[in-house]
Amino acid sequence: MAKRSSILQWVLLLVCSLTLSLIFLHFHVPAAMMLGPMITAVIMSLCGTKIRVDSRLFISAQAVLGCMIAKNLSASTLGSLAANWSIVLFVVVATLLASFLSGWLLVRFSSLPGTTGAWGSSPGGAAAMVAMSEDYGADMRLVAFMQYLRVLFVSASAAIVAHLMIDENVRTVVREVIWFPPLDRRFFTTLALAAIAGWLGRRLRVPSGTMLFPMIIGAGLQTSEVLTIQLPEWFLAIAYAIIGWCVGLRFNRAVFILALRTLPQIVASILGLMVLCALMSVALTEVLGMDFLTAFLATSPGGVETVAIIAAGSGVDMSFVMAMQTLRLFSILLTGPTTAKFISRYAPKQRISSS
Repeated sequence: MAKRSSILQWVLLLVCSLTLSLIFLHFHVPAAMMLGPMITAVIMSLCGTKIRVDSRLFISAQAVLGCMIAKNLSASTLGSLAANWSIVLFVVVATLLASFLSGWLLVRFSSLPGTTGAWGSSPGGAAAMVAMSEDYGADMRLVAFMQYLRVLFVSASAAIVAHLMIDENVRTVVREVIWFPPLDRRFFTTLALAAIAGWLGRRLRVPSGTMLFPMIIGAGLQTSEVLTIQLPEWFLAIAYAIIGWCVGLRFNRAVFILALRTLPQIVASILGLMVLCALMSVALTEVLGMDFLTAFLATSPGGVETVAIIAAGSGVDMSFVMAMQTLRLFSILLTGPTTAKFISRYAPKQRISSS
């Protein structure tokens, strides 16, 4: 009976995810093939489902996503970042400071443990933050809840902004996507790139390495014309769905109930961080003269995977967005442990002894 129930749950997850994704596609919602599965998974998880996506599938999806980003990266992006290095540095530092302030206030005005609040409010790669938090004594369940709640908020806001700002020319391109193009050896070399580079990133234990290594290596190989990355839309849709399910299925009722006491503070910290990043995107459009959607996605506080998926379907400067997101991710990974230790030590209120 348990096995049959599990099968039925998977069928329900697949059918509802596909239905919701098709509805989103009909209304030209960016990242429809990720948001549909993610929302479906959240609802089913909160209703008590026990099914989980195999971790190997999630790792594979991350590697495919890294190849997708590499396909859109170009040498001109590095030139753009170098030419505007002061602005880029300002945005990265400002995001780190906004994250620090958000974590400080969250720990200061809630009952969350200091280390948990610090890691949970960090706007880096959600999976990397959850994995690293356990090594520093944080409650990994609460960190996961905070991180993936932020991912949901950011994904929803980015998709809404993208939907409102995409012009009719982009919508026409989206409608003309070829889902099942003929495959050639480029597709199989791309699979080899994802498998080898993803394995290398995991083997070296680099945070988010299963996505970053295919992205960096793939961008280098494609820029030097060693290979051409080919990723058909149906294949990307599968990777998007896997990522959406992995995010959504982490929202179990036990963790949600555990976080209810501090939910208002958590939501306030997420919204505050999002507003600060949105203000920086406005400044970025004024200084660099780029379109607002590109700046909004470039400064969006994570996660890298979801922003990449939304950017890919929005007609923005994908290379600039991912260069900014990757640079911020590396900064978060480098400063995360020190920031978490500082917040956990100095942010909690000092309790006065009753004696």
